[in-house]
Amino acid sequence: MAGRAGVSAPTVSKVLNGRTDVSAETRARVVRALEEAGYESPRQRRAARTVAVGPPVVEILIGSLGSGYMTEILDGLLDYAVELGIETVVSKTAASGTSEPSAQRPTPETRARRMVEEGRRGLLVVTPAVRDSQLNAFLRRKIPVVVIDPHNTPSDVVSVGATDWAGGKSATEHLIELGHRRIAFVGGAVTVDCNLARLHGYLAALMAAGIPVDEQYIVNGQFHAEHGVRGLTALLSLGTPPTAIFAANDLIASGILAGARRSGIAIPRDLSVVGFDGSYLAEESVPRLTTVNQPLNAIARAALDSLLRQIKGEPFAAKRTELATKLVVRDSTAPPATTTTCRATGNGRHGHDH
Repeated sequence: MAGRAGVSAPTVSKVLNGRTDVSAETRARVVRALEEAGYESPRQRRAARTVAVGPPVVEILIGSLGSGYMTEILDGLLDYAVELGIETVVSKTAASGTSEPSAQRPTPETRARRMVEEGRRGLLVVTPAVRDSQLNAFLRRKIPVVVIDPHNTPSDVVSVGATDWAGGKSATEHLIELGHRRIAFVGGAVTVDCNLARLHGYLAALMAAGIPVDEQYIVNGQFHAEHGVRGLTALLSLGTPPTAIFAANDLIASGILAGARRSGIAIPRDLSVVGFDGSYLAEESVPRLTTVNQPLNAIARAALDSLLRQIKGEPFAAKRTELATKLVVRDSTAPPATTTTCRATGNGRHGHDH
């Protein structure tokens, strides 16, 4: 340990015993080395023995409650935990771009150490942007971890999500069956696994139907409503705008609906829109949104079940679990008009949907 920190063994002993005759820089270096090595203090070992009996306490780590998806997943987790008699602690990661000093943000190492000290038995991660390197602190301490719908699926961690590819394909097939041929995709970041799977499902449906893929109709960005507004604006500026849009989540779809209202575009008469998630946004939007439902409550329950199996040391079938999606048709989709009207282009141009 002393070699890892680049100090003498007595210095490490001083840090462990809380002595004050060690510089702040040296103390920080020793603490970092101890954390990286997975050192457990006597207090941590006592906590681990104490929590071996009684109902487990699990921590739920979230990124933001700014979406219907996140709200419904968290609600499902908490309801199921109450049903099972499990105690939960909900924590929030620091927002990106926050002005909070970095020293005050809990690192994965400090969060993992605190979990052990406070007797928490497992971690459910519902924040999408999580990397292998950020989970190593928990894995080194043998803290069970389950990640729900990660942006990039960790290789050594159990994760639970939905059949994104099949969902993207069914959304696009629905539009094709209605008669649409100019179908756009407005999605999240190209580096995000679930976005890519939904995009690939969209492309598979187009190719199976013999519809040429038009790169201008693919607009990736972020899973936010603002991106839906910007994506719609970009698509309307094309010489031949689409008659239908598949949005990679309900938030993007809500932005598209809002942008359409401001542009005088009637949904679904002028433009059909399909979302993805099946959150409360789909039912409450105007018009009500046709969307690919993820079984959000079932995903939450499956994730907590997987975590409890790990805590109990029980085997499980696979590292990755995907639950089936289902297209729910509402009011935002219809067959295309014979002639598409000028959509916010201001030039009176008309075109035919082929």
